[in-house]
Amino acid sequence: MIAVAAFYFFAFAAIASGLMVVASKNPVHSVLFLISAFIAASGLFVLMGAEYLAMLLVVVYVGAVAVLFLFVVMMLDVDFVEMKQGFLQYLPIGGAIAALVVVELIMVVFTWAFPSDADMRLAHPAPTAAETVADPNGPTNIEAIGLILYTDYIHYFQIAGVILLIAMIGAIILTFRTREGIKKQDPAKQVARRREEGVELVDIQSGQGLS
Repeated sequence: MIAVAAFYFFAFAAIASGLMVVASKNPVHSVLFLISAFIAASGLFVLMGAEYLAMLLVVVYVGAVAVLFLFVVMMLDVDFVEMKQGFLQYLPIGGAIAALVVVELIMVVFTWAFPSDADMRLAHPAPTAAETVADPNGPTNIEAIGLILYTDYIHYFQIAGVILLIAMIGAIILTFRTREGIKKQDPAKQVARRREEGVELVDIQSGQGLS
């Protein structure tokens, strides 16, 4: 019962997030909904027992592609007013393409042919006893992936992380804009500040207050 409820929850989240990716007018919101769709899809993969695909979606697509794409969208500096003004201009072409996609999907649904049991047995033969690997005491899929990833491929994993970190820092620097009238900190000046510049000793006479 819990697995069925989780399936419907992740399926609804994936479909709703996919629709919002297309329907959102703000590209930044579209990327955030895209990340939500990836996370929901990874939840579905976990329910199917495909932990590797779930981890792949979260680590590669959410952690790298979607985040970097978000910074690329921020770098574009999209003029939303101009984009909304040209919406009606491309509406006929967009409507024609959307209608074509709907017709193709309808044709796929009505022409779908389910394979027979004989075709399924031919495509997926039953494994023999020697081919079947059953070790109840062995590691799970996630444990096996972790053992391989952090032992044999630890250097490649760290190099990939450093490359993504450099790309993210570069994207942040490129999207950083100086705005007028906003106070900002100077870390170099703060670090170089001495005690005499920040502390003032005042000798107050007895019986007198601060003026």
